[in-house]
This record gives sequence, structure tokens and C-alpha cells, in this order.
Amino acid sequence: MLAYLPRPPADTSRYGTFPQKADLPAPPVAPVEDGRQQAAATTAKRSAPMPNYLSAARRGGFVPGEPSLPPSRGSLATQHQRGRPSWCPPPAPQEGGARFYPLHALSVANIPNAARGKTSARSSTVPTPEGLQSRRCKLLEEDNPVQAGKRQRQRYVTKVGKCQVNLGNIQDKKRFLSDIFTTIVDLKYRWFLFVFMMCYILTWVVFGIIYFFDAWVRGDVGHQDDPEWRACIENVDSFISALLLSVESQRTIGYGTRMVTANCAEGVILLMAQSIIGSMIDAMMVGCMFVKISRPKKRAQTLIFSKNCVISRRDEKLCLMFRVGDLRESHMVDAKIRAKLIKSRQTAEGEFIPLEQSELNLGYDTGEDRLFLVEPQIICHVINHHSPFWDMSAESLRREQFEIIIILEGIVEATGNCCLAAGMTCQARTSYTEDEILWGYRFEPCMSLEKGAFRVDYSRFEMTFEVQTPAASAKELQELRELEQQEHSTLSLYWDHLLQPCALPGP
Repeated sequence: MLAYLPRPPADTSRYGTFPQKADLPAPPVAPVEDGRQQAAATTAKRSAPMPNYLSAARRGGFVPGEPSLPPSRGSLATQHQRGRPSWCPPPAPQEGGARFYPLHALSVANIPNAARGKTSARSSTVPTPEGLQSRRCKLLEEDNPVQAGKRQRQRYVTKVGKCQVNLGNIQDKKRFLSDIFTTIVDLKYRWFLFVFMMCYILTWVVFGIIYFFDAWVRGDVGHQDDPEWRACIENVDSFISALLLSVESQRTIGYGTRMVTANCAEGVILLMAQSIIGSMIDAMMVGCMFVKISRPKKRAQTLIFSKNCVISRRDEKLCLMFRVGDLRESHMVDAKIRAKLIKSRQTAEGEFIPLEQSELNLGYDTGEDRLFLVEPQIICHVINHHSPFWDMSAESLRREQFEIIIILEGIVEATGNCCLAAGMTCQARTSYTEDEILWGYRFEPCMSLEKGAFRVDYSRFEMTFEVQTPAASAKELQELRELEQQEHSTLSLYWDHLLQPCALPGP
């Protein structure tokens, strides 16, 4: 029971044909067994699943009286019959006078008038056992893991590392305003530039309005040509001139034509307030811009992962392996790698846990998870009795549905120093589904020695080759190895007993 599997439809009454022919009365002289067989056949005809496709001749479906062409080898009906399990009963042949409709046409507006009267009667009837078995076969064919693996399903994390999780219905949004700095930095660039510009424009406009209102109240607007007038704000005769004074004061331009004089105290206080607020906006906006530009998120674009995982034997142990590499010459400092298994499961008590996260050991206890990433590294996960893949074989791999999340973290060398706490941490992510795991393969070497230095050929980074690998699980291989050791020890004791010299009787 996985979160990736499609849910069965709640309304099972949508499978069927509309309308149906009226049942013919059975002959009165027929035996009881023949009557039961006729009733079972009629029930199977009614409960047969309706095909979810349209005919080539008309959009509405098959029309009575028109000749129908036999299905081709590649038709949908033929493929449906091939994918049917062997234990499922074959679908009953449809009646010649019945009209077929697609699933999206089963609404009251699309059903013909002759069939509307029978819709409520069919939906209220109890399905027969044959109908339930036929619908169950249809749902099992849709939810077949082998066929579902071929379809592209929703990932938890994309190959480029983007998490496919959308947060919704957040009630307490005031929490974002309490950390306004992080909220602004996390904005997209178009919204960040919009906030950046609006912070300055709004302060300029607000203080321009206050300057113009002060000049208008004191009468400075109407006494521009009066040399004896002691103005509070000089050369402000309109809102545009007051806006220019606000911009010049906050940006410390100072052209000298407009200024606040000492004839009024409120003008001096207003100028001081604008200077302090402008400095605070400069510090916050410039800091946000610097952090957003210098964030090492783009550094992860040069950290690459192999497209596939491989499973093969290494040191007589079954291992899951993938490859990582760094394309830059400035390397990651203190690089660490870890892996998470995302898989839904159901507990013994019946609780369904969707997308449960479990840890995959990549050498944490031995320190192999700490990488010196100057050349491509093959990361290995040993499949032992602590691994969630302990019971997985090559056959069961095709039936499983899970996702492996790989997280590579490190400090960017250009931003770090002797104290690593001052560096910026970069994180690169990718994921592998069960379809991207190759059983019985191994990565090809991509390093060579040329002119006294090692050369990495990244054109061979993704290349793999097939090796001889048993298709059994690691648990089965371990049991087989223990059985062989037990047989070998038994045979050794048996031969030791046979070769032991017989003791001669004494005199």
C-alpha cells in the first residue's frame, strides 16, 4: 500500500453499458439449471466493464447497425486482453444493440434520453459477485506494479534536487513577518527587486508629501517671489519639487536649489528622521541583496550525480553504488554525503505511514561518508541485515516502489577560511527511483594517468558495464553461504573420522 499507487475509484457503478436490452423471459419448460446459467450469463453481461476509449468512426461510440472492424494487434482492446491475469474471467461479449460511451460521458447531460431513466435504477442495484470480480480484475490491472513502473509517477525530489512538496492552508502567516530578513531573501528575484524598489519609492513619496504639506501650511508655496519672506523650505512650490527635495535629502545629492532652513523646527526634525530611516533601509536592502547574490545555491549546479544506481558485488558483498563528481577546480571543503529512503508502508497495527524516511548507511561508522571530492567518487551502500534492501532481489526490485534521496553537503572553498564556521554551506540533491537502479552493473573507470598528472574523463562518468551478479537477495546469499560452510564443516569432520588410524589393541 504505497502513496504512489493510484486510488481505486469510489463509484464503481460507472462501469457498464448504457442502455441495456430488456431481459427476455425464460421458457417455462426450461430446467432449473438452464435458468440459473441464463441468469449468470445475463449478470455477466451487465457487469462487464465498459471500455474507456472511443471508436474510430464516431465520437459517441459504437452505433447499433454499423459494422465493427476487428481489433488490430496494437489496439487498446488487444493489449487489455493480454494484460489480464490468468485467474480473471474473460469479459462477456457485449450485445449488438448496446451503445458504448466513454467514462467522461457518463453525466446526465451526455446520456441519451432513452438511458436516463435507467441510470438511477442501475446505481441503486447491488453488484453481483461476478461484477465485483470483474471490477477487481480491472483495478488490479490498473494498479499492476510492473505497468505502473513504466509510467512516470510523481517524484519526492527531482533529479536536479528540487523538492516537489507544496505547502498549503498555512493559518498563522505572521510567523513569516517575524523573520522578515529571511522572508525577503527567499523571495524570487522579480519579487525581491520589486520590494527593493518599493522601499525607496514609498519613503521618497511619503516624505515628499510631508514636505509639501509643511510648505503649504506655512505659506511657502504662495511666497516664492517674495524676497522678504522667511521660508521654512525654500524653492518648494509644488508636489514634484517637494518629491525632488525628498530624493535629494535621502540620497545626499544636494543640488543646492531646494533645502530646509532654520526658520522652522519641524523641518529640521523631518530631515533628521528621513536620514535615519534612509540609512536603515540602505543597510537592510543592501544586506539582503548581498546575501541573495552570494548564496551558494548555484554552486550545486557543478556538483553532478550519476543518472543510475548500480547493484553488484564488491568484496563478496552485495552493494548499492552511485557516482558523484565536482566540475570545478575550487573544491568543496568538509564534504559529507548521506542518503534517505522514501517509502510508504503499513504497520502491523494497520497504520498507513506515507513517505516514511529511513536512513541508508553510506559509511557513517567508518568515516567513508566524508569525501575529499577532487575526482569522481563511487559511493557504496553495503546491503547487510541493517539495510532496508536486505530482502530485495532482482525480481522483487521490479515490483517495489521507493525513492532514494541523495544529499551532498559541503563548504564552498571560496567563502571558507581556517575557521570553517565562517564559510557558506552548499547542498546538492538528487533522487533515484526503482526504475533507475541497474542490477548486475558496475561503473566504468574515468581516470587515467597522463603526463605526470591524473586526468578525469567526464564523458565516461555515466558509463556502466554488465558484470556477473546473482539475482538473489543479500539475505538468500548469506543463508546459502552459511549452508555451504555448514556442509563443508560436516564433510571435514566425516573425512577426519574416516582417516583417523584405528587404535591397535594392547598386549
